[in-house]
Amino acid sequence: MAQSLWFLFIITNLVFYAAYAELQRFEHPTKTHESLSFLVLGDWGRRGDFNQSQVALQMGRIGEKLDIDFVVSTGDNFYEDGLTGENDSNFEESFSNIYTANSLHKQWYSVLGNHDYRGDVLAQLSPFLRKIDSRWLCLRSFIVDTELAEIFFVDTTPFVKMYFTKEEGHKYDWRGINARKSYISNLLKDLDLALKESTAKWKIVIGHHAIRSIGHHGDTKELIKHILPLLKIYGVDFYMNGHDHCLEHISDTESPIEFLTSGAGSKAWRGDINEENRDGLKFMYDGQGFMSVQLTHTQADIVFYDVFGQVLHRLNKLKQLHSSI
Repeated sequence: MAQSLWFLFIITNLVFYAAYAELQRFEHPTKTHESLSFLVLGDWGRRGDFNQSQVALQMGRIGEKLDIDFVVSTGDNFYEDGLTGENDSNFEESFSNIYTANSLHKQWYSVLGNHDYRGDVLAQLSPFLRKIDSRWLCLRSFIVDTELAEIFFVDTTPFVKMYFTKEEGHKYDWRGINARKSYISNLLKDLDLALKESTAKWKIVIGHHAIRSIGHHGDTKELIKHILPLLKIYGVDFYMNGHDHCLEHISDTESPIEFLTSGAGSKAWRGDINEENRDGLKFMYDGQGFMSVQLTHTQADIVFYDVFGQVLHRLNKLKQLHSSI
């Protein structure tokens, strides 16, 4: 009963308002102002297949152990081609019926991936889905403010020019994008202002596509050009993504930014590794799994788990209690 009341409190206190120009903002009160805990999962929605159900089982176990506040999805939420509409059974068969553990009955914050854009994008963004499962919240770009950390969710798919020029038999739903260049320009301005105004102890940016990766898709040149400079200017701590179906940790060689890939929620690409640019590589696993994040005012503890819930890699990052700036 207490857990249900707490979840109701979280939902009813998700305060929405326009902030930092066009980016939507959600305040997510944590159980304590001293710590924050959440899971990160990407590239998952396959009706339980390709070990999706097994990953979900371990997420539930770790989620309970860490007493998580919420779950972050890095996109490609429903395969192969997003949702067909608001009443597509894939929503419940790949989400509601899979992530059933009590610890996962927390708010889910999700961005769109390229596979989601192959379906009915407006359906996946629709508030109607929250009537089916109140955990679900998916928007193009937005901010989650927990006081301790601000998490900036960015719609990265429109940045990738290939989806507009080389569709390779796939049809993308660009409703709401209008002119690609102006959409990207406006989003960059909004992100720039949001990061500039942020006073959070920890700054985290979430996108579907990787900035740095040695997985199948590798680095995303458009994000290196447009997004990475903003992360460096405004002292972002972590960039988290999916897209490559693996788990990765790469440290930027020119700044304190850590690039973290969690795109192993179901189907993985064994042995599909790009050897071109391994600079800063700390860890890579080409199997299924997920990631946990625990933050305090002075420390970040990030852990990668495999499909059996075994710890594969741990990142510990310290932060000064008081900034010297």
